[in-house]
Order: sequence, then C-alpha cells, then structure tokens
Amino acid sequence: MTQKKSWIRIATATLILAGLVALSGAAYAAGPGVRVEARGSVGDVLKSLKKMVADNGMMVMGELHQGKLMAMTGLKVQSETIFVGNPTVGKGVFSEERGAGLVLPIRVNVYSDADGKTWVSYVPPSQQLDVYGNAKVSMIAKMLDEKLQRLVQMVSM
Repeated sequence: MTQKKSWIRIATATLILAGLVALSGAAYAAGPGVRVEARGSVGDVLKSLKKMVADNGMMVMGELHQGKLMAMTGLKVQSETIFVGNPTVGKGVFSEERGAGLVLPIRVNVYSDADGKTWVSYVPPSQQLDVYGNAKVSMIAKMLDEKLQRLVQMVSM
C-alpha cells in the first residue's frame, strides 16, 4: 500500500471515530442510560434482539458495526449498534417535534467488556425526548421506554 493510501485510510478511520464519539456523547449527555448484562455472545444477543424487535412491532432501521470500524485503528472490540424504530410511532413524534431525528430511531448497543461479559445498553427515549417539553412526545417516549425495557429483559441474565 502506498504511503498516500495509508494516510487516507488513517484519516478516514479517525473521522469515523470522531463521528462515533460525537454521536455517543450526544446520546449519553441526556443521562446515564441503561446497561444490562445479557446471555450469550455479542452475535447471539444481537441476533436474538433483532428477532424480538421484529416480533414486537418494531424494525431495525440501521446498523453500525463499531468493532469493524475500530479494527481499522488497531483496536479490537466487539461492539454492534442497531437503530430501532417504528415508522408509525415515529410519525407521532416527528409530527410534533421535527428535531426528534437526533433521538429516533433509538440506538441500542451490544458489546462485550474486557472480562468477556456481553452488555446491552441504550439511553431511554424519555431521557432525550422530554427536553422538548411536549406532552404528546413525552407520552410516546415513555411507551418506548417500556417496550425497550421488556425487549432488553428478554436477553438479560
């Protein structure tokens, strides 16, 4: 690989990492979030979680393979993020608050720690959506909190 191509790869990885840090910082600035120990490997938990999302009227609207991105920097981690939502529910929020795209779809992270334990983490939508001061949005956010809590309990210890 030429020195120029190597530099471009490093620069690209750095920009991606900076973006991930910015996104995760924005999400966790709203509060400490929820972190639950899960049964199985990251891949197994992610597979189960995706199935449960689909079985409960929601959908995976996107994925971020953070482990693969971090491998570009030489860091070996197991971390996968899915973005979970329901367009009909989202319509109720977006019709009231167009800036809700910062929060929705909901970001759910599945990762393993240094001890090999698998965790599922997310910031409850109410912690982020309540800042808009809109009763309808807050009501929907609390419903989403409950749904996420049930889904995550299904993969927890």
